[in-house]
Amino acid sequence: MINSLKYLDYTATIRYSSEDEVFFGKVIGLNDLITFEGTSVAELKQAFKEAIDDYLETCKSLDKSPDKTYKGIFNVRVSSGLHKKAAMLASQHHITLNDFVKTALVYAVKHENDISAELADKE
Repeated sequence: MINSLKYLDYTATIRYSSEDEVFFGKVIGLNDLITFEGTSVAELKQAFKEAIDDYLETCKSLDKSPDKTYKGIFNVRVSSGLHKKAAMLASQHHITLNDFVKTALVYAVKHENDISAELADKE
């Protein structure tokens, strides 16, 4: 299960610190690190909204884009066995390994709930 909050077009991951007895969050996909916290869910949600609103206002005043830029290029490290299997499957389907990986990513994004459940089982 992914613990997250959404507000406007922004998402934050949520955790709980039993030591501090506080919920805390981190906004993902931004150019800067934005965190917030609360001792209740309602307080956490309010702090998240305030953090986003403040950040957007600051970015506007600085004429800065708040959203992280994604270039569409990244390295993926996998085991040599997985690399071989993926390359073999790509060849069998007459596509490049790059196209095979793109297809796998599109599939994973379209099946986000299934993938999230599977990842949660591994935690």
